[in-house]
Amino acid sequence: MSPLGSPPSSPIRSGILALKPNGIGAVSSLGLGDPSVIPLWFGETDLVTPTFIRDAAKQALDDGKTFYSGARGMPALRQAIAAFYGRVLGATPDVARISLPGATTLALVTALQCLIETGDNVVIVSPVWPSIFQAVTQLGGENRFVRLREDWKRQGWHLDLDELFAACSDRTKAIFIASPGNPTGWVAGPEEQRAILDFTRSRGIAVIADEVYGTLVYSERAHAPSFLEIATADDNLFVINGFSKAWAMTGWRIGWLVHPAKLDRSMDVMCIANNTGPTAFAQYGALAALSDQGDNFRAQMRAYCARGREVVEDWLAGQNRLRWIRPEGAFYGFLQIEGLHNSLEFASRLVHGAKVGVAPGSAFGPPQDLASDACVRICFGQDPVRLREGLERLGGALP
Repeated sequence: MSPLGSPPSSPIRSGILALKPNGIGAVSSLGLGDPSVIPLWFGETDLVTPTFIRDAAKQALDDGKTFYSGARGMPALRQAIAAFYGRVLGATPDVARISLPGATTLALVTALQCLIETGDNVVIVSPVWPSIFQAVTQLGGENRFVRLREDWKRQGWHLDLDELFAACSDRTKAIFIASPGNPTGWVAGPEEQRAILDFTRSRGIAVIADEVYGTLVYSERAHAPSFLEIATADDNLFVINGFSKAWAMTGWRIGWLVHPAKLDRSMDVMCIANNTGPTAFAQYGALAALSDQGDNFRAQMRAYCARGREVVEDWLAGQNRLRWIRPEGAFYGFLQIEGLHNSLEFASRLVHGAKVGVAPGSAFGPPQDLASDACVRICFGQDPVRLREGLERLGGALP
């Protein structure tokens, strides 16, 4: 007890005590591990990590690669990442700008740690992966959302740059933009990226670009337009990427961060403090993923997801209460359901009643985002027969 007889105050930050699970976790917990549920809720395909990647990690274990391997990742892996960008973008960042703190989510948190102090804000293009705004909150920052608008007539998503820039204040430390986007599949064009980079340069604001779906685009490009193609090494740019999506390595937890050159020495310290570096033997699997075989697998992954996209498109053609804006990238369908007003309740009911798992649209933005609450997200990077069965179950359970 305190000297005055009252209970002592808690040292735990109130913002941490107020954290709540996002809707994806809340729904998946209802049916995770139930083999009768068709799981379309998570951001992963149903493809197992390719054999050549798994074999490389196994060999590393057999060779005793179980020691520390460098706080920022193996030099050979960092060099391979730089070469990867050279192949797919024609822009090769210096290895000194590449760090592997651990999982891709940790790469995001590391970028935010470089920028946010209590009371600062991050302007976020939404609908968006919920971990970004939860991470900002955990670090004591404020989230400011600028929502993409649906252009149903032109079948595209639209970012209002004037609205984006107007959301920035003197306490704005970064603009967060995911392209290709989760859950929308929206892809930012080069002209939008140039305008955002010019604005942030003029205001001393950073850009955090989530490009983890960069090679999962349904166009002739090898990679979606990237800020790395237009930025300099001195720009306040943080590019988040990793092996989870394009190489079917979600469980490996290996991601990377391309950061400003001036943070080279700082990253040595931050990566040690945060995680002491990524898992040693897993990095050998990641190194194999960046080989020619890995490039071939990425092409197969894109074709696999493109087929899933067509399955959804064909199925939606026969529906009168569901619609989507055909995604340009990633492997998600953000399905709008006529008359839906509580996506979390609907998604929860689907698990038990229809035996299909989807992510509630409410998970991808603030509570006041009523447009997203009329949607559910599915991952269409799935076996076509099983995907269609999941869609039929969803359609048959509409309220």
